[in-house]
Amino acid sequence: MRKIEASELIINPDGSIFHLYLKPEDVAQNIILVGDPGRVELISSFFDTIEVRRSNREFVSCTGTFNGKRLTVVATGIGTDNIDIVVNELDALVNIDFETRTVKEQHTQLNFVRIGTSGALQKDLPVDTWLLSEKGIGFDGLINFYARRNEVTDLAFEKAFTGSLNWNPLLTAPYVVDAAAELLDKLTGENVVKGVTISAPGFYGPQGRELRLDIADKHINEKITAFRHGKYRVTNYEMECSAIYGLSALLGHKAATICMIIANRLAGTASKDYKPVMKKLIEHVLNGLTK
Repeated sequence: MRKIEASELIINPDGSIFHLYLKPEDVAQNIILVGDPGRVELISSFFDTIEVRRSNREFVSCTGTFNGKRLTVVATGIGTDNIDIVVNELDALVNIDFETRTVKEQHTQLNFVRIGTSGALQKDLPVDTWLLSEKGIGFDGLINFYARRNEVTDLAFEKAFTGSLNWNPLLTAPYVVDAAAELLDKLTGENVVKGVTISAPGFYGPQGRELRLDIADKHINEKITAFRHGKYRVTNYEMECSAIYGLSALLGHKAATICMIIANRLAGTASKDYKPVMKKLIEHVLNGLTK
C-alpha cells in the first residue's frame, strides 16, 4: 500500500492536520461549512454540548452535539481554493491513517452542508429566499486538476452551457456537479427554493461586476439568466458550492449547499437585515441534519 510522504500530507507536531489544526477524533460525520469565521460561533451557540474548538487563520471550527447528534462546523473563508484545503483535509482526517500514512481500507463517508449567502440571477427570487443548490457550476476550474473529473460531472449540461454562452476559450472550462439527493431531501422545506448555483473565482469581474475595470463579456449575466437546460435554470452566484460538490463526489462523500439570497442582481435589491433570516436558516439546517 502506498505511503503518503510528509511533504504531501503535513501533520503538525500535536498530531493535527496542517491547516485546520483538527485531529481525527475531532471530526463528526455531519459537517456544516460556512465562509464567515464568525458564523461558527453563531451556529455552535445552538449546540447542546461543545467538545472542541480550533482556530488557525480563517479556518475556525467547532464540534459538539445538537438534538443528541454530533456535528462539526468549519469556517472555510472565501473561495474554492480554500475549499480544496478544507475538504481534502477533512477527508484525510477520517480516511487516512496518520500513523502509517496510508489510506484506510474502510471508507468513511462524510456529509457536507454549506450554509452561505448569495446573489440571485433570476428576478423572481426575492431577497431573503433560501436557495438549495441542486447543481453547482464551477467557473474556477478546480475539479479539472483532478483525475476522473468526467465521471462526476454533468457533461451534457456543461456542453449546453458553454455553447449557449459562446464560452471564452481564455477562461477555465466550467464543470457541473450534482448535490447529493439524500441531503436535498433533508433540507427541503416550505421556505426553500431549488436552483442551480454558479461558484465564481472572484466577487467582481467573475460575477459580472464593473468598478474601474471593464469585464471581457458585458452581457454574460444576461446570457446566464436566459440559459435553460431541460427543467433547469441558473439561479444564483456564490463562491464555494461547486468545489464542495466536485471534491465530495470524487472522494465518496455527500454534499449540499443552501444559501440565503441577500441581493438580486436583476432587480437591484439587497436584504435590509439578513441576520435574523440567517439565524432561522441555520436552525432549519440543524434540524434537517439531525431529524
